[in-house]
Amino acid sequence: MIPKIEQASKTEIKQFQETELQKMLAYINTNSGYYKNLFEEKSIDVSAIKTLEDLRSLPLTTKDQLQKNNTDFICVPKSKIIDYVTTSGTLGEPVTFALSDKDLDRLAYNEAISFECSGVKTDDVMQLMTTMDRRFMAGLAYFLGARKLGAGIIRVGSGIPELQWDSILKFEPTYLICVPSFLLKLIEFAQANNIDITKSSVKGALCIGEPIRNQNFTHNTLARKIKESWEIELFSTYASTEMSTAFNECEAHKGGHHHPELLIAEILDEDKLPVKEGEVGELVITTLGVEAMPLLRFKTGDMVQAHTDACSCGRNTMRLGPVVGRKKQMIKYKGTTLYPPAMYNVLNDFSEIDCFVIEISHNDVGTDEILIKIATTAESETFLQKVKDHFRAKLRVTPSVEFHDKKVLNVIRFPKMSRKPVELIDLR
Repeated sequence: MIPKIEQASKTEIKQFQETELQKMLAYINTNSGYYKNLFEEKSIDVSAIKTLEDLRSLPLTTKDQLQKNNTDFICVPKSKIIDYVTTSGTLGEPVTFALSDKDLDRLAYNEAISFECSGVKTDDVMQLMTTMDRRFMAGLAYFLGARKLGAGIIRVGSGIPELQWDSILKFEPTYLICVPSFLLKLIEFAQANNIDITKSSVKGALCIGEPIRNQNFTHNTLARKIKESWEIELFSTYASTEMSTAFNECEAHKGGHHHPELLIAEILDEDKLPVKEGEVGELVITTLGVEAMPLLRFKTGDMVQAHTDACSCGRNTMRLGPVVGRKKQMIKYKGTTLYPPAMYNVLNDFSEIDCFVIEISHNDVGTDEILIKIATTAESETFLQKVKDHFRAKLRVTPSVEFHDKKVLNVIRFPKMSRKPVELIDLR
């Protein structure tokens, strides 16, 4: 069931968001210590903000401000906080987020309509291949969303291909929720243990944490590798703890759909102005309906492109293309601008590469340097040159590439307390 607001006209969606924005501003002006002080310091009259265009006159909120003033953003007494989560800390120290009972209901609603957007129905069963512990919001959101939707869920957690396959064969899930590169591990285990994956119950996977599409929505190298062995439907998703909202692909696979009842989304250029149609910019979000820690014009750091043409699914909402990269992770290398995902794609072209770590640093003259450490069973000068040539062909630059022991690299990739593999180390 598509929410009515997502099938409304663009004018109706804008009017709806402007009404919700005024409620949100009045709420944080009364309840948020951080925003109340900010508005007083800047002499901002929030009652004068009526439209989405007016919103652009308000200050942006940064991750640094969230870190330094973390508890000042909380709008409810401690007795109303039901759950504490922390961000993954991809670009710095993790930030704590508090959620009230109302926020957990909002989280469940968000995930239920996001699952429905990706074709999941009440009679489907989903296998959750990510953690619900370690103060992780996503795992909890998936569970709450499945419950709200009425779909079944199998809470297996991350890793352990043998246990995953035991659950698949025993409980017959129709969808998997997982990091897409882990699907390659499942394929490898199935092939080694004579499991016919073509006869499994799985018909699709909701892919989290890693891109599976190029900017033109074709499958990237990782997705193609999966599809070569396992013909299941892959759905791209994008979300973050800060926005408590997800952008899921529908079955048209033309970008992740925006939920206008949950979030105001802006895409801004370097001058903090809206980008022109079709251009890449930084996603800035304002949360709607959040009680404990609402955010106003929060800079996500993610560089994205919006798509506003009509979608065949019937939703009239804006869609986000694959994340081009993190703004802070932009690399200027020998005159070429790069983001890490582009390098991941090149490395994923080689089945001989078991794992990799990319190190970014500044050289003596202050420009960016790239060192790629790879573990492979095909260690030779010929293979090294092949990797370098592929970089030159795809990205027009040739970074330094070194062979390293797989065990040593995996120690770097999986530091204690980390919820994701670390494949980029930025030393700048």
